[in-house]
Amino acid sequence: MLNIIFYFQVHQPYRLDHFNVLDIGKNRNLFDDKLNGLVMRKVAEKCYLPTNKLLLELIQQSEGRFKIAFSITGTAIEQFKLYSPETLDSFKRLVDTGCVELLGETYFHSLAFLYDTNEFLDQVAMHRDLMQKEFGYYTTTFRNTELIYQDRLSDLIYEVEGFKTIVTEGVDRILQWRTPLYAYKNYSKDINLLLKYYQLADDIAFRFSNRDWPEYPLTVEKFVSWIDHLTLGETSGKNLFLNLFMDYETFGEHQWASSGIFEFMRHFPSEVLKRPHLGFANPKDTTHLANYQQESLSFPEAVSWADEQRDLSAWLENGMQKNAIETLYELFSRIKQKGDPELLRIARLLSTSDHFYYMCSKYFQDGDVHKYFSPYDSPDQAYTYFITALAELEERIMG
Repeated sequence: MLNIIFYFQVHQPYRLDHFNVLDIGKNRNLFDDKLNGLVMRKVAEKCYLPTNKLLLELIQQSEGRFKIAFSITGTAIEQFKLYSPETLDSFKRLVDTGCVELLGETYFHSLAFLYDTNEFLDQVAMHRDLMQKEFGYYTTTFRNTELIYQDRLSDLIYEVEGFKTIVTEGVDRILQWRTPLYAYKNYSKDINLLLKYYQLADDIAFRFSNRDWPEYPLTVEKFVSWIDHLTLGETSGKNLFLNLFMDYETFGEHQWASSGIFEFMRHFPSEVLKRPHLGFANPKDTTHLANYQQESLSFPEAVSWADEQRDLSAWLENGMQKNAIETLYELFSRIKQKGDPELLRIARLLSTSDHFYYMCSKYFQDGDVHKYFSPYDSPDQAYTYFITALAELEERIMG
């Protein structure tokens, strides 16, 4: 049996206002509420609301055989409430079906794991509490910000938070000759590892509307035939897991409705379920569906979903990025000593990974992706606004 596991990342950052040195000390709002509201309402209209409606119909039509998983950040939930409460309601309707798994992560979609273990664990606990408060859901599967993973992460979330499963990127240099189609164990064999099958996930997320792609157009029949072909190599009865992880904004925002992405998704589950050896599962289901002794994998260095390298370079490669994040985390300890919850919240909003992604100065295809997501004219402008916001934060710490 091959189980298709859909996991969608739902996230909205708080974007910084155009903040300059003359604004320091004036106690201005650091974040662009107008832009944040504009983006949220636009994405809700183009992606969240129509896709949630479609997925609910597909779950009902399949009588619960179609399953999906979401990781929804705390900053997204907050902005749903501010700018699009109907979006939050639509997610709640999906969770109420019992066919949707919610994943745990950092509340502020931060890179805290790499810099401050205590802050990381605080944000993980905050996010788990939020999922229980908003959805009545206790998370047992974890995905770190940007699918960043290394061995030490599994120790923290297993020993401290008790998560059972982790999802991350199926990085070739880690897998080597292996396939991401099996469920694995972490290096100490106490937690499940599910690895993204990035080739097929990216066919939907990045290549779907690319007319220069040799496989364009991607039809449901073609895609399901590729999935069917994956089962041919497994002849011993082991269950396989095709992990299709992607940004939820793939639907309607990155791939516009005119591309046919909604019609693709509308017909995909029924085409899959015509085949008795194919089905859908949630990440948590793998703890009992993995009908074999799972091989352990070690990730001595951090991996992520991003760019060709699938490492940390999308956020931490150039001098601007390193200076910005190191300066931020130097302020965290001072803020916590001061005990000011408002300053701590600002620092946490600044810890969102998007701010450092906007500062990336890569070229070619990777650089084009970064430019697409950035609200700024250049990486230098993103850095200038961020470092000026940090100066304002420091001013308030000293005040």
